[in-house]
Amino acid sequence: MTDLAITATLVVAGANAVTDTGSAGETIAAGKEIYLSSTTKKLMLADSNSATVEARKAIGTALNGGALDQPIKYQKSGDLIIGAALTPGVPYFLSDTPGGICPLADVGTGEYVCMVGIAKSATVLTLDYQFPNVAN
Repeated sequence: MTDLAITATLVVAGANAVTDTGSAGETIAAGKEIYLSSTTKKLMLADSNSATVEARKAIGTALNGGALDQPIKYQKSGDLIIGAALTPGVPYFLSDTPGGICPLADVGTGEYVCMVGIAKSATVLTLDYQFPNVAN
């Protein structure tokens, strides 16, 4: 398997979503995993094989897209219609593709494990971020 093929226009927060907002530090598309840069205080694309710890720890999924300095609303927990085909019961993780989501089988050797959530159905991902800061 590879990263989820997310259709940005289909990414929708569920009724129990916990959300927040911030400014984009780079171009971000809906459905991408993000982190908050301690240096710029802007949202950036998370990456499981980044050299920096904060970039390996996703804090949310972008609910809308935006370019540099544009507002981004993101979801931190709850149900998310992700706009991709999921396998119910399967946990999904931060990918080594900036902002990407993949199943555990695709988290390669040396990449850091950051669980994004577990598929509740074929279209709904229940967000549950967990980052032990441990390499696979």
